[in-house]
Order: sequence, then C-alpha cells, then structure tokens
Amino acid sequence: MNMSDEIKLFDTYTRSKRLFVPLESGKIKVYTCGPTVYDYPHIGNLRAYVFADILRRMFEFNGYDVTHVINITDVGHLASDADEGEDKVEASAREQKRSALEITKFYAEIFKQNLISLNIESPTVWSVATEHIAEQIALVERLEKLGYTYKTSDGVYFDTSKLSDYGHLGRLDINGMMFGARVEENREKRNPTDFALWKFSPKGKKRQMEWDSPWGVGFPGWHIECSAMAMKYLGETIDVHTGGIDHIPIHHTNEIAQSEAVTGKQFARYWMHVAFLSVDGGKMAKSLANFFTLQDLVDKGYDPLSFRYLLLTAKYRASLNFTWKSLDGAREALSSLRERIAELGDNASEPKRELVEEFRGCINDDLNTSEAIALLWKVTGLPIDPAVKKATIAEFDKVLGVGLMNKNEVDISESIKILIANREALRKEKKWEEADKIRIELGACGFKVKDTKKL
Repeated sequence: MNMSDEIKLFDTYTRSKRLFVPLESGKIKVYTCGPTVYDYPHIGNLRAYVFADILRRMFEFNGYDVTHVINITDVGHLASDADEGEDKVEASAREQKRSALEITKFYAEIFKQNLISLNIESPTVWSVATEHIAEQIALVERLEKLGYTYKTSDGVYFDTSKLSDYGHLGRLDINGMMFGARVEENREKRNPTDFALWKFSPKGKKRQMEWDSPWGVGFPGWHIECSAMAMKYLGETIDVHTGGIDHIPIHHTNEIAQSEAVTGKQFARYWMHVAFLSVDGGKMAKSLANFFTLQDLVDKGYDPLSFRYLLLTAKYRASLNFTWKSLDGAREALSSLRERIAELGDNASEPKRELVEEFRGCINDDLNTSEAIALLWKVTGLPIDPAVKKATIAEFDKVLGVGLMNKNEVDISESIKILIANREALRKEKKWEEADKIRIELGACGFKVKDTKKL
C-alpha cells in the first residue's frame, strides 16, 4: 500500500487522527444524523451534509462500497435537551395551523432538494423515525429486560449510572454535573444525565403523533431512533457515525450508551463531527434568528455550488465564518475554474496518475479539502497536455463535487421543466398555495422563478 492509499480520520471518541480500517474488507457502513424537519434547514445545518458527502465520495474514490444511512427526525425532538417542552414538529404544526404530517413532509422535501442543489449524493437509505416506531419500542424493551431503564410519571428513562464510561465521547464531568447545568431540574430522574427512551402523551391531551406501547400511549425519545435505525440497516457495529459538534455531549453520547448497553459491542468505530458555520463571528441558529437558508443564497443570485466550494476551502473541523464577501470570493473562484477548464477543449484522455495520487493523499488525510483545492489550482497552471489536465481535474471533482466540468450557463433538466409546467398549470387554476410549494422546490434546486403579468 502506498502512503497516499492510507486513510486517516480524526476520531472524536479518542480525540486522535487514526488509521482507518474497515470492519469488512471493501465495504463501509456510515450513519449520518439527519435533520429535525420542523423548519427550513439553514446553511449551517447543511455544512454537516456536505462534509458527510465528501467522506462518502472519498471512500468511493478509494474503491469502497459505501452503505450510507441518513435519518429524518419527524417526532420526539423536544425543545429542551432535558427531555422537557413541546415536540418541535408539533409546535411548528400548531404555529402554522397545519398537520404534523404536512409539516414533516414539506420540510423533509425541502431538505432533500437542498442536498440535490449542493450536489450531495442521495444516501443508500432515507430512514424516517415515524416509520420505525416498532423497532424503537423493541429496543427499549431489550434495555428494560437488561435492567437499564426505570419509569417516571412522564416516561421511561435510561439510567446512566449503570454505565461506568457514560459521557466519554463528550468528556463529561458526570460527578460534577448538577441539575441546572446541562439539564433542567426533573426530580423524578435518578441522575441529571438520564434521558428519555419513551415519553408519555400529556394527560388529557391528545398529540398528533402518538402510539401505543407496553408502557403507555406516547412517543419515542429523540436518541432512541438513531440506534434502532442504524442497527436495522447497518448492524450492531458500524464503521463511521457523523454529525455536528453540537451532537457530541448529548445526542451521540446517549446513542452510545443505549446501543452499547443493549449489544455489549462498540457502536461506532469512528466518530466524526463537523464544526459550526458561524455568522458575524457567532453561532448560526434558528433560535437566534440569524440564519440564512439556501434559498436566501439563491434569491441573491448565487449558485449553490459556490457555497459548497466555500465550505471546502476550510477544514471540516474548523469553524468557518460565513460572510457575503467570502461567498462572493467562492463564486468568482469557481467561475474562473470553470472558464479555465472549458478552454481545455473536449478531447478525451487519461488523467495524470501522479497528480491523482497526490490528490488522493490530500483527501485521505482526514478530508483535507483545502489542500486538495490548492492542488487543483496548481494543476490548472501546469504546462501539460490540455486533455490530460482536464481528465485529471475531472477525477478531482469526483470527490469535490463542485461541478468543475459545468459550463457557466444554466442547464435546465427535464425534471425542472416539468416542475415549471406544473406550477404554471396550478397558477392558471388559481391554486396559489400548491403553486408556491413548487416555487420553493425550484428555489431549493437553484432556480429563481419570476412571474409575469400574463397570469
């Protein structure tokens, strides 16, 4: 094996860069924590999926067969990390005067279209929480039989004191933790870090989303869905689990606890986390009302792939501050690259293997996309055969995925043409709300719709 063939990844669990060795030769199983679909995803959220896409593309570039699961959280994610407050989906449904199902279907579709616009490969499996209630109940039953659970007036909880290494992922100071620090006070909980596996529906109030269970009518806790679905599709031990750094202290810590308690096996061999995308030097968050959606970028005339390019100029583990000036720079850089590549002509050739291996060395070193992009620019200026240069760059873009072979004009696919035609038909029928949904969908794909006065 050449050094460039070695893959090294930073593992959050050990806080070290480790040589990657798959569980099974030639195959890799990756689980990525997906969105809670109660609102539009903001561009900070989307950074996690660009990162996961680069990870998958890197594995595929190295010849691995990747099974990739992304979940959709459409129930159980409460407003508070302390398992208190209203379900985010039900709260959004109440505020918008729509059903929970309408809310989740709508925002899940927007999220998926955002991924398409960012040239993110579809996962092998889209796993929706409400479609796996039986699996979640079965997992809680197994934990109950093993003695890891207890029941309170509002749900079934996992007893974290049963595990000697609980909190290792986040390096939590369990002994020094008190109510009011990481969690709100709930005196029925035996330990501040205990978390809900199943929540009961409030007495005298019927939720839109609730199910019968051995413990009573209710709904699953947020964390149990990922363990249940990961095990169903990927097995009891997976190669890589990814997510944002905000998942480390609670969500992923609890996934590890419940998964390893029930199986006695290591849940994920590598834990990888992407840093925040900040705005004005601070965290971008829906709760702070300081976020931008991909549609906001499109409305200002930006190609979504310019945003993808911007993300790749920084290491995924480093915080990146979003500014319109930095996005302008990314757009100009990507446009310049495409123009240079277009000038190389259309002759076919084989790539220059030494340069491809140098590129492989960059991406195999913990996804060093900033170095890979620096190499890309270097290659554009090398005095080599234009056809060879273009073929080499095309190899790079198999991982970078920023549309380097795209010309700067817009290519409207048949599916987009069909959406436009459907929207026009709905507008003629004065079905404005349905037409507006398609407008949003087109925007998520990178197309801004401007209506004329004819209708």
